[in-house]
Amino acid sequence: MPEALFPDGRSLTFLLGGARSGKSLHAETLIAEHPAPWRYIATAQAFDDEMRERIALHQARRDTRWTTVNAPLELGKAVAEAPDGQPLLIDCLTLWLTNVMLANHDVAVESRRLADMLAKPRGPWFVVSNEVGLGIVPDNALVRRFCDDAGRLNQMVAAAADSVLFMVAGLPMKVK
Repeated sequence: MPEALFPDGRSLTFLLGGARSGKSLHAETLIAEHPAPWRYIATAQAFDDEMRERIALHQARRDTRWTTVNAPLELGKAVAEAPDGQPLLIDCLTLWLTNVMLANHDVAVESRRLADMLAKPRGPWFVVSNEVGLGIVPDNALVRRFCDDAGRLNQMVAAAADSVLFMVAGLPMKVK
C-alpha cells in the first residue's frame, strides 16, 4: 500500500489529460493500491450509443470490489455520502461540468462548492478531469465558456490536491 500523505490516509490525487490519455485506467490502478472496497462516482450520462459504449468499457473494468454511485449532477452529495476512509474515484469532472451547464445551474457556485469539498478528503481520493485548454480557442461561445469554466474548476481542484498527474499517451507525468 502506498504511503499516505497524511497519517490517517487522507489525500487528494488529481489526474488530468486529454481524451483517451489513460486518465481513468491510471486512476483505477492507483486506487487499487489501497484496500477494497473502492467507491466509484460516475458523472457520465448515456445520451447516445457512443457514450453508452464508453460507459460500458469503464464498467467492464470494475468488479465486485467496487461500489458505483451515479452522480451526473449531485456530485457534491455523492462525495459527502462517501464513507470516511474509503478510497474514492470520481470520473470525471468535465462530464459533471457539462451536466451542470446543461441544467443551467450556477457553474461558479457549484464548482467552488465541489472544490471546497474535495480540499478536505476523508480518505485516499482520486479525481479525473479532462484538460481542454491545450488547443485553439473555439469558434463558438458555448464551447469557449465550457473551456473557461473547466479551466477554472481544474485550477481550483489542482490547488487543493496533494498530487497532480498529467496523463500523456497512458504515461503519468507528475505536475505536483
